[in-house]
Amino acid sequence: MNKHCIVVHGGAGTILKSTMSPELEKLYKQGLMDALTAGNAVLEQGGSAPDAVEAAIIQLEDNPMYNAGRGAVFTHDGKNEMDASIMDGKDLTAGAVAGVTHIKNPIKLARAVKDKSEFVLLCGPGAETFAKTQNIVFENDAYFYVQQRYDQLLQIRDSGATQMDHSDKAQPQKKFGTVGAVALDLHGNLAAATSTGGMTNKQYGRAGDTPIIGAGTYANNRTCAISCTGHGEFFIRAVVAYDISCLIEYKNYTLKQACDEVVNKKLVKFGGEGGLIGLDAQGHAELVFNSDGMYRGMKRAGEDFVLGIYRE
Repeated sequence: MNKHCIVVHGGAGTILKSTMSPELEKLYKQGLMDALTAGNAVLEQGGSAPDAVEAAIIQLEDNPMYNAGRGAVFTHDGKNEMDASIMDGKDLTAGAVAGVTHIKNPIKLARAVKDKSEFVLLCGPGAETFAKTQNIVFENDAYFYVQQRYDQLLQIRDSGATQMDHSDKAQPQKKFGTVGAVALDLHGNLAAATSTGGMTNKQYGRAGDTPIIGAGTYANNRTCAISCTGHGEFFIRAVVAYDISCLIEYKNYTLKQACDEVVNKKLVKFGGEGGLIGLDAQGHAELVFNSDGMYRGMKRAGEDFVLGIYRE
């Protein structure tokens, strides 16, 4: 019998212990624990890897500490535009949504796209029309309003610049982030899922790597499951998640070697900041980042919870 495992992240970036209060650190770690607990409960009961990563992501989307779901950042127009994706390593089925504005849990909609449609990626109003056919829960603007998030927008809206969540140096005590999860279930199957609100002050319906299968999310039982976090444009150009899978499949890299090659060498050459979490079918896990920190955690069957935030 395989030893099940779940790994989660809550974003990577400028995350420094010197600017983090003990109270805030405790809240972040509790959020990671909640996600790991939810995903692990699914796995312990013999549930599937896709069910486990979805359960973990829902916990993080409901937590306003993270840049996903309720805690999504604001666009230039003062809206919350969210992206999410999920992939099953057993059969390579995948579902994703981009630019949805009133979906309480975008990961649930991405799962519905995977399981209940012939498509992989649905965007904007069309995705929300599909959501209504699947009885997905909607929320109004007030549900997504987080004051610190709106303050982030006001600080840079007139500059025309966009801002990665963890690059908000003006609010060192208010770091939030994209969320992700990867899991290996008792049947030896892998899955990955990612959810985000994107960049503060983004315009023109911009979407990053999160909803793009192969860039921000990828899972294949033959290789690995990957969920990324960072500056999305760089992760798209480098096709990060799939590139790791390719190095394992075609060059016989280990998961560790592949993650190091892509995150610490290839991405750095591009100027890309961020990180990722990965699992392979043997249960090896990697939590890799080239930034100052990454909210991260892991729970393996029969072992204690492992949590981390800073570069340690």
